[in-house]
Amino acid sequence: MAEKYRIALIAHDEKKDEMVAFAEAHRAYLAGCSLVATGTTGQRILEACPELDLRPLKSGPLGGDQQIGALISEAKVDALVFFVDPLTPMPHDVDVKALMRLAIVYDIPMALNHATGEILLKDREAGRVGGARERSEA
Repeated sequence: MAEKYRIALIAHDEKKDEMVAFAEAHRAYLAGCSLVATGTTGQRILEACPELDLRPLKSGPLGGDQQIGALISEAKVDALVFFVDPLTPMPHDVDVKALMRLAIVYDIPMALNHATGEILLKDREAGRVGGARERSEA
């Protein structure tokens, strides 16, 4: 049996409602995935979609971004969906950049807004996008 696709979900404060709506719209697909999310984002998604296999980590500014970065570096995350708010200053901007850098270094698909999140999930459902695990097994 194939392992579940592992997706990390993160949303800045002003994008949390959008991330919850994204999860609700894709709940059927996401129900077959193993999900991790930063603290508040994960809790909000679980309130809306309690059936999802989602493990909330710490809040982003309190280390959640680094926790997800560690999972990426350990090949325990196949894709990152990170709804970034480019209009609000982030005190932990360095952590955010480090997380995006790791996604690039480890060559995992990364969606930074709703539109690219849609593409990532639709292409994944159609079998066109893999994760690092699929590429290493090819």
